[in-house]
Formats: sequence, C-alpha cells, structure tokens
Amino acid sequence: MAGTLGLVLYMGVIIGIFYFLLIRPQKKQQKAHEALLMTIAAGDSVLTSSGFYGVIIDVMEEVVIVEFGNNKNCRIPMKKDAIVEVEKAGGATTEE
Repeated sequence: MAGTLGLVLYMGVIIGIFYFLLIRPQKKQQKAHEALLMTIAAGDSVLTSSGFYGVIIDVMEEVVIVEFGNNKNCRIPMKKDAIVEVEKAGGATTEE
C-alpha cells in the first residue's frame, strides 16, 4: 500500500513538472499570439512565418491582404495565423 501511494505521489510530481515547464508556457504564448492578431489593422507592417515582410492592406475575419515589396500588384491574401510580428504604423513593434 505504501509503495502504491509513493508511486502515485511520484507520478503527480512528474505531471506537475510537465505542466509548469511545457503546457503552461505554451498556452501563455498562444494567448499572446491571439492578442497580437487582434491588434492588427490596415497600414501595419508585418513579418510572416515564412520570413516575408509586407504591409497589411485589408483585414477580414481570418484572412488579411498583404502587399509585398514596392510592387502594388503583389497583394496576397493569407491567414492571420501566419503573422508572427507586427510593427504598427506609428512605429511600435509587437512580437509574440
């Protein structure tokens, strides 16, 4: 009986360590990324997950239209989730 109780306590400690080292920071990072996506607006400069810099032209519910480079014809719709960094039109940088 004492061995079983010790094993249960040991497993509880291991699960607690995994929670505080892996799960909790990941949830915190996910919330920060969601907050970042809620603040984007037309005119903001963004960095995408694929490493491209662009300017947001239009914001929809799950999709944004991003203009890349100086070519006004290079406007690409992409999912909001692909944005990893936002620089507001005023100059403030927001990262996840």
